[in-house]
Amino acid sequence: MLKGFFNVPVPKNEPVKAYAPGSPERAELQKTLKEFRSQEIDVPMYIGSEEVRTGNKKSMSPPHDHQHILGYFHEGDASHVEQAINAALGAKAAWETMEWEQRAAIFLKAADLLAGPYRAKINAATMLGQSKNAFQAEIDAACEFIDFLKFNVQYMTEIYAQQPPVSGDGVWNRVEQRPLEGFVFALTPFNFTAIAGNLPTSAAMMGNTIVWKPAYTQIYSAKVLMDVFKEAGVPDGVINLIYVDGPTAGDIIFNHPDFAGIHFTGSTGVFQHIWKTIGENIFKYKSYPRIVGETGGKDFVIAHKSANPKAVAVGLSRGAFEFQGQKCSAASRAYIPNNIWADVKKYLLEDLSSMKMGPTEDFSNFINAVIDEKSFDKISKYITEAKGAEGVEIISGGNFDKSKGYFIEPTVIVTQDPMYKTMQEEIFGPVLTIYVYNAEHFEEALELVDQTSPYALTGAIFSTDRYAIEFATKKLRNAAGNFYINDKPTGAVVGQQPFGGARASGTNDKAGSMINLLRWVSPRTIKETFVSPVDYRYPFLGEE
Repeated sequence: MLKGFFNVPVPKNEPVKAYAPGSPERAELQKTLKEFRSQEIDVPMYIGSEEVRTGNKKSMSPPHDHQHILGYFHEGDASHVEQAINAALGAKAAWETMEWEQRAAIFLKAADLLAGPYRAKINAATMLGQSKNAFQAEIDAACEFIDFLKFNVQYMTEIYAQQPPVSGDGVWNRVEQRPLEGFVFALTPFNFTAIAGNLPTSAAMMGNTIVWKPAYTQIYSAKVLMDVFKEAGVPDGVINLIYVDGPTAGDIIFNHPDFAGIHFTGSTGVFQHIWKTIGENIFKYKSYPRIVGETGGKDFVIAHKSANPKAVAVGLSRGAFEFQGQKCSAASRAYIPNNIWADVKKYLLEDLSSMKMGPTEDFSNFINAVIDEKSFDKISKYITEAKGAEGVEIISGGNFDKSKGYFIEPTVIVTQDPMYKTMQEEIFGPVLTIYVYNAEHFEEALELVDQTSPYALTGAIFSTDRYAIEFATKKLRNAAGNFYINDKPTGAVVGQQPFGGARASGTNDKAGSMINLLRWVSPRTIKETFVSPVDYRYPFLGEE
């Protein structure tokens, strides 16, 4: 097998550092945060071998301190999209013909750079640019992206090792895994630095060249990722980083004959529009583009009457409010039986009362700011409407203030209507809505879970009754692509729980697995006959 022959390092999940008081990693991270806050950086686009500065500079600020300037990035236009496509196509021949183990070495080096000299930098950039606390930044920007890189190299070797098991006498059958014919567009979100890194690198690893457009609110940490890629040895033109608005990028990319695929994480509405646009332009492309997307979620927790109330409460407090609920997998709706509701409520309110909210630089803060003013206004509108809605009660939080940063208190809504809008619509913020159901109506509650939302990303069941667990697991088979038993519905680990959902939540191509990498290759089967026939006649044609 290729794995053994080339002795590829066996991947293991990157250990999560604790950042406890007095620890060396805490001291280094605090030092880096101060350094980054004390300077204003100038961030160019990276197209081919060029650092492109347009002069159209846009400021970058911490969401928790929006008057502070971290630096500026140079916004591009349609000409830079064309330039990035040309750079990607120009780099393609050399990159796709490079031996796969050379590509692997580049990304393994990137992983070690992130684990070592860039760890504090990528975490500090994520903390400042995206308002993640130290632990959330560590598990995302450092550990998860390191895991993506290392495990994807493993999956790549396994893909190349898969060959036809049989070749007949005088014949050799083999499979070549070709990169896609054209360029791949990586469109990445603000909320996970690891996703912003994985979407372009997973496709690049398989020999593709990339046009990468990050969310504007993630550019600060995207710049650090590009520093890592360059130091690791990613050749010029393989990953081209551009800052343009969505419609400008889409108008050029989705009309280009060499568009070969999109790797996307973002909203369902945007993804559906992209899919429609690709369909309308399908006759323009050299090949059928690969469309891979992870989109929205309205992720659930349902507790059975046998559930441990304390475990349920912690599953909700962590699952709903870590990173201010801005995870695709965040618990957003919960179904709690009335027999344990009083205890769950007590423990949940105790947890919430102890959560501090403020800037990420203060390591005692569990809650930080939401990403920007647009998000703040959207989330706060839901809360304001809930305050005046019939049959709806806010039992914790409900306050918000954007004078200094975009701060929204963790908010818990209890509704008497299981179809209330905050039980159905994706909010993407620190708002959890709870419906208390009759403990004897567990099956009806499961039907509500399955039918209330169009999404199917993550979900969790809490129970100590194995029959109930089995029943819920079967009943909710299509309600979540990642399903958790007696745990919060967040925190998928690369190599352990490949991530992705179906229905309105995406194509379920499972980031962090071989399934995803297979989307970025196009196999060619080759049959070689060593001694060719020289007579068309088969034996059955012979005379008696």
